[in-house]
Amino acid sequence: MSIYVIDDHPLMRDAIVMVLRRLRPAENIVELERLDKLASAVQQRGEPTLFCLDLKLPDTNGVSGVVAVKQVYPNVPIAVYSAAPAGDMEDACIEAGADTYIEKSASSAELAAALRGLLMAGSEEADEPALASNSKLSKRQTQLIAMLDKGMSNRDIATDLEISEHTVKVHLWRLFRRLGVKSRTQALHYARTNGLLSGS
Repeated sequence: MSIYVIDDHPLMRDAIVMVLRRLRPAENIVELERLDKLASAVQQRGEPTLFCLDLKLPDTNGVSGVVAVKQVYPNVPIAVYSAAPAGDMEDACIEAGADTYIEKSASSAELAAALRGLLMAGSEEADEPALASNSKLSKRQTQLIAMLDKGMSNRDIATDLEISEHTVKVHLWRLFRRLGVKSRTQALHYARTNGLLSGS
């Protein structure tokens, strides 16, 4: 079993690998420069447990890389990272099958938290700390809390934001993880008691 880091920029690839080695010292990490080398790499290095995928590769266009990986490995989580702001590409990547979107401007702590969340997604452990008082929610997460406060269903939210219900579920999963909660009710309670609904 291996984690695959696919990026044609050596510096960024090294940064991702360094974080992964801290999180999973014993895990086999495979570095690739292009997506077209993935099939042969998997044959040689083992089945994937996680993909860390640069959105802009020499042999991909838009979200084509995410789509291609998801078609072959539908059950393996994908972390996409890009220089593009989340507001520009995050929904499109999640719609295509990515599990999380990381801006290249993110700190190593933010990168580690996002990757840890995917590595632990199947575990009940809540190793990631709840939202610190000085941390900010993303614009999308703030929107979601306001929508939950209105009692909107996943379908209502999907229609309102013009995204799929699957994308809504991924966004909610990330929001719950960020707040350290497990349900809509707990998320709303946290938001109210910590002033996250003021001004929404």
